Amino acid sequence: MNKIEKSQHTHNTYDDIDLQVYGREEHNISRKQISDNALKVLYRLNGAGFDAFLVGGGVRDLLLDGHPKDFDIATNATPEEIKKLFRNCRLIGRRFRLAHIMFGRDIIEVATFRGHHQDTEKNISQQSKEGMLLRDNVYGTIDEDAERRDFSINAMYYNIADYSIHDYAGGIEDLNDKLIRLIGDPETRYREDPVRMLRAIRFAAKLDFDIEEDTADPIEQLAPLLRDIPSARLFEESLKLLQSGQGLETYHLMREYNLFQQLFPTVAQQFTEDYSSPTEEMLDLVLDSTDLRIEEGKRINPAFMFAAILWYPMTECAKQLMETRQLSEYDAIMEASNIILDEQVKSIAIPRRHTATIREIWQLQQRLSRRTGKRAYRLMELNKFRAGYDFLEMRGEVEKGETEELAKWWNTFQNAGRNMRQAMVSDLGSSGSKSGYRRRRNPRSKKAKSSQ
Repeated sequence: MNKIEKSQHTHNTYDDIDLQVYGREEHNISRKQISDNALKVLYRLNGAGFDAFLVGGGVRDLLLDGHPKDFDIATNATPEEIKKLFRNCRLIGRRFRLAHIMFGRDIIEVATFRGHHQDTEKNISQQSKEGMLLRDNVYGTIDEDAERRDFSINAMYYNIADYSIHDYAGGIEDLNDKLIRLIGDPETRYREDPVRMLRAIRFAAKLDFDIEEDTADPIEQLAPLLRDIPSARLFEESLKLLQSGQGLETYHLMREYNLFQQLFPTVAQQFTEDYSSPTEEMLDLVLDSTDLRIEEGKRINPAFMFAAILWYPMTECAKQLMETRQLSEYDAIMEASNIILDEQVKSIAIPRRHTATIREIWQLQQRLSRRTGKRAYRLMELNKFRAGYDFLEMRGEVEKGETEELAKWWNTFQNAGRNMRQAMVSDLGSSGSKSGYRRRRNPRSKKAKSSQ
């Protein structure tokens, strides 16, 4: 981004908000960078006599010469007025009503300016005793809307009427200084919505910015407030945090501020001061691998990431069950899988379709060591074989020894020709110890032997 100098000719103060207006010639945003569908919505709202602004992350990313994923719009039109203007509109949301304008798969989100939730005349909002916003359907002016936004770099509005940028909280200055700064009193804002703590970390990692001192100070202490957030919302947030391309950096920042520990309490039990436990090694491996896949444009599956993150807490739980309840390894792993996943979904509501895949990946770790006869061929035909093998390979990097040898065997077997595969399986049959699987002795055959 080219540094934008402060414009002096327009300056108004609204309570804590300090408005700066940057004319078309004073910033680098061009309409060519804005999606055609977003422009259609902006122009139609403006043509109908309403204010229409591109807002938030879209403006921020355009100023940073990036490519916004979403183009969100704010207006003084109510959701019902927006719906009258657009036949392809549907209204969503209970906490705050939003209009979604549908262009095939492309959705442009339009929000009515939000007002202060203390406004008794328009008040349809509700707060908990702790100050958390539970419902927030209060409409207001653009100035009030700016005050309600979380970070200064998200409180910039691109005006389609004259192509100017309205910067309400020194956002452009903070972009130039590479700072994440909350608008208003940080503790109050975090108590209103504890997820703002996660957003501060996510933007810092995504943009490679520092978190401003006052914004950072309360986070570690207030981190436990995340336990009051619905687990379904935290699932969505966890994907934004760990599967957006900066997962490894985000995890380290979250951990530093005591946030990761709130989302993954069973994982946090295995944290060490020097980051040396198998759990911590696996976290670094899987998040680095996820970041790389995103960079290369490859598909990612949340289930694989969660399977890797929770694997060692699960095996530790299984080990305890084997010792305390004398369960077999198979039964202990099945039981431990239930315990760990049941515990995890209390904080992050991982959907059932993903927990089913997590279980399959975990169960394959046992099955992949059983390769004699036709087993190896059958395993390769399984739907989740590739995910199971990829995870085995990661475990090999962490555990070394037999696990690493098993991963190498499977790597060779997959890439070998028919004759080579047959030889590899035959070799296992002639030396059972290499199979990594010890067959249970049949009690009846033992009796038969002794009777001979």
